[in-house]
Amino acid sequence: MNLEKVVFGFFVLLAATLNFGYVLGDIDNPRLHNVYELYAAVVVNIIATILKFGDRTQIGAVHLATSLVASIQLIVAALVWIWARHVDPGGLTGQHMSSVVSIAAGALLANIVSIVLLVVETVSYRRR
Repeated sequence: MNLEKVVFGFFVLLAATLNFGYVLGDIDNPRLHNVYELYAAVVVNIIATILKFGDRTQIGAVHLATSLVASIQLIVAALVWIWARHVDPGGLTGQHMSSVVSIAAGALLANIVSIVLLVVETVSYRRR
């Protein structure tokens, strides 16, 4: 067992599950989307992105690209939430929440692609 691969797989799966947990629920209801879960998804996605920097293979490059997309989308979702909650005089409305969840759903798609790549890489791995 390779500990580096375990840590890498752990963070990729944790990023995807946190993102899924945040997106789950009515899209415009702020009570169903916990902001701390969004922040946790951002942090774990950034950690997963950093872990992917060392892989120099082609599939590693695609892993890095998907993780960068997910991280950027989650950061943008968090910024939209912060702006709506603390800057907009109307507060966090259903329209703002729909935007935040939609952007986070895009990040979820990137995380799913990353998991598919991880499974493909694992299945194609040959023992030496």
